[in-house]
Amino acid sequence: MKFPERFSNLPAHAWPRLRALLDVHAPGGDVINMTIGEPKHSFPAWVTQVISDNAAGFNSYPPNEGSDALRGAIAGWIKRRYGVDVDAASQIMALNGTREGLYNAAMALCPETKNGQQPVVLTPNPFYQVYMVAAISVQAEPVYVPATRETGHLPDFAALPAEILDRTTIAYVCSPANPQGAVADETYWRRLIELAEKHDFQIFADECYSEIYRDTAPKGAIEVASAMGADPERVLIFHSLSKRSNLPGLRSGFVAGGPESIRRIQQLRNYAGAPLPLPLQAAAAAVWADEDHVIENRRLYAEKFDLADRILGNVAGYRSPEAGFFLWLPVPDGEAAALKLWQDTGVRVLPGSYLSQDVHGENPGAGYIRVALVAPKEDTQRGLETIRDCLFQ
Repeated sequence: MKFPERFSNLPAHAWPRLRALLDVHAPGGDVINMTIGEPKHSFPAWVTQVISDNAAGFNSYPPNEGSDALRGAIAGWIKRRYGVDVDAASQIMALNGTREGLYNAAMALCPETKNGQQPVVLTPNPFYQVYMVAAISVQAEPVYVPATRETGHLPDFAALPAEILDRTTIAYVCSPANPQGAVADETYWRRLIELAEKHDFQIFADECYSEIYRDTAPKGAIEVASAMGADPERVLIFHSLSKRSNLPGLRSGFVAGGPESIRRIQQLRNYAGAPLPLPLQAAAAAVWADEDHVIENRRLYAEKFDLADRILGNVAGYRSPEAGFFLWLPVPDGEAAALKLWQDTGVRVLPGSYLSQDVHGENPGAGYIRVALVAPKEDTQRGLETIRDCLFQ
């Protein structure tokens, strides 16, 4: 039997690589896991009651595109957050987590060719690995665009050659950025949308960290596109309750965009998707409608941002994140630093190179470690002090 070659040479996923690096060694102290971005703050206590009250919905197949109540709640949130009116019925689809949407949107929308050539999918580098695998799955050429200190930790797509941009069908952007915490401002979005209009590609805006910020709410891609009067099909936004509401296990997210794009993604979902059960959709609708728990969540992260600034602020190259909940700490060698931390102290972090791709012999994540600030404040403080004492004294 012959299997597709395009998946045979995928780089190992970050987590198996991390286990292979660390787990053959004993930890050097009490384990503090600062690797995965899995929120540990409490989710709203009333969520379980909503699920219980709607438990009869487990007896029914859920609607493929999301219940009217859920899509209506999402449309209401988009209006409150970004000041943009979207039609709940034609411009929103509920997702079983945004990873599904980020992948399936490429499957549904990327053409087989562009201008008679192999299409290109642009991704920042470092990146969330589903972007790369989506590109490979649609047999596009993934082009990894550096998101480094020199570019403000956001990809400079305009610096690419015209022949690449003319073949581009999709550009993935993560803002606030995972792992660096950089935020795309209005000027960045405006220039990118203008570039997409000029070269006729779509922007997939991964905004899952949009509600974890310090002072100013990040601008949204749909907000800027609407103000510009851009083609409604030009920008798709992807959001989730995982980070906003500390509900990664609920697997509730959404994609919003132009009606034709949403129609095509829904059509693929009819055959290849798994809609969220109705009781969970009811809970998600209630959560999108509530902001009090989000404000409290942000306050808890702000305390940990301040801790990081105080503990690591004197480290050469330290950059306080604008948003999100990761630190992107510069070190001489990310793998060596992660291994030393584990063996000497029991603190577990992720080498930055595991989130990046080598391009022309360079890996933009090689000189970093990613540190997640998701643990309780006391554990976070202990972990940050241990990192400082082990790596930066």
